[in-house]
Amino acid sequence: MSTNTQPVGVVGSGSFGTAVANLLAYNTDVILFSRKPETVEAINAGHKHMGVQLSPRVRATSDLEDLASRCSLILPVVPSTSFRRMIQAMAPYLRPHHMIIHGTKGFDLHGVEEEDLSNPKLVLTREHVRTMSEVVLEETSVVRVGCLSGPNLAAEIIAGQPAATLVGSRFREVIQAGQTALNSQQFHVFGSYDILGAELAGALKNIVALGSGIIGGLGMGRNIQGLLIARGLAEMVYFGKSLGASSQAFIGVAGIGDLVATSTSTNSRNYTFGTRLAKGETAEQIRDKMPELAEGVRTLRIAHQLAREYKLHVPITDMLYAVVFERFPVEKALEYLMTYPYAVDVDFL
Repeated sequence: MSTNTQPVGVVGSGSFGTAVANLLAYNTDVILFSRKPETVEAINAGHKHMGVQLSPRVRATSDLEDLASRCSLILPVVPSTSFRRMIQAMAPYLRPHHMIIHGTKGFDLHGVEEEDLSNPKLVLTREHVRTMSEVVLEETSVVRVGCLSGPNLAAEIIAGQPAATLVGSRFREVIQAGQTALNSQQFHVFGSYDILGAELAGALKNIVALGSGIIGGLGMGRNIQGLLIARGLAEMVYFGKSLGASSQAFIGVAGIGDLVATSTSTNSRNYTFGTRLAKGETAEQIRDKMPELAEGVRTLRIAHQLAREYKLHVPITDMLYAVVFERFPVEKALEYLMTYPYAVDVDFL
């Protein structure tokens, strides 16, 4: 166990933020930010949150200035819809010496309102889409930015099961800081300089997980699930290339690793969303009842618009969009995908 004197900050006390805080506590003291005073009080009084026993090395705060003044390494783990607002709130307290490694797997919209995503006349391009690291660079003076991306189901991490992640960053010291802070017997940290590929893989795999959940909800087997994951990976690569990434990032821990975990586990919010959709609930009903956001639903909307603009052949994305947002019958969507005339198996390497 490391004895780092400076604590590491975690911003966001949802399930994954809580899991990350406990992982960090193997090596260092942790300051966990929550905007709810009652949550902060409960964590500091009993070291429990969301039914999880927290390490004594985790202390909660609702003061972003205090967190930023005490922590050089900060890990924001909040939903994509609130990420920019959170970074804007932190910005006055951040300096170039800070390192930010975010754990948010989604996209930010620039110059486009959320309600515009349902407009069929919307033209969405790369200029309208930001990764979370790009948001940090736009809104703060921080230069050294990274991301966490990989098969990191919070429930399994909290249960102490072995897992791994990837820290993507253009800066070697960011990767090393993430490895030093997070590596333990339970958790292995890989590194990559392809931060864009890591961020895109982490966001796009949630779409495939929605489809896999639908297959699970219909009671279908591993064969069709394997087909969906394989073809879904191809679509992820097509999207990645159109947005400026190479195909390599999608073949590693942040790509296939995360894709398989998220597309096969009932601990995945996106898989669960798809399962419930297949069993007859509407997207609105599921969103109202789920305690945390299934990022894939929003990412699906963004990806569908991007595919139209870049003229990508992405039948899984198109069909899932029709099922989730246009109430297209699930069985007809599956029939379409089974008969879709794929020309070749692998055409992206």
